[in-house]
Amino acid sequence: MAKRIKLLPQERGFVLFDVVFEDGSRASNRRVPMEILGGLDGDQPARELIEQQEAEIAQKAGRPPRAIQSLTRATKPEPKPARD
Repeated sequence: MAKRIKLLPQERGFVLFDVVFEDGSRASNRRVPMEILGGLDGDQPARELIEQQEAEIAQKAGRPPRAIQSLTRATKPEPKPARD
């Protein structure tokens, strides 16, 4: 039987971001499509998309949305060693 190989988010067309909110909380690995990034705006479209995502999450949770303090691209995970 063939073994299923999982693709990294970067290989599926996403960039992962770590978000730090003004209240000190942190959200890791927020996915943003690669198509909206790049160009002269840099990562600004990612901030706007994550703010929209946060607003939707906050609305569903019945709380006010959290303000973003900083946004950084997540580091690529280290490849796991192959099994024998």
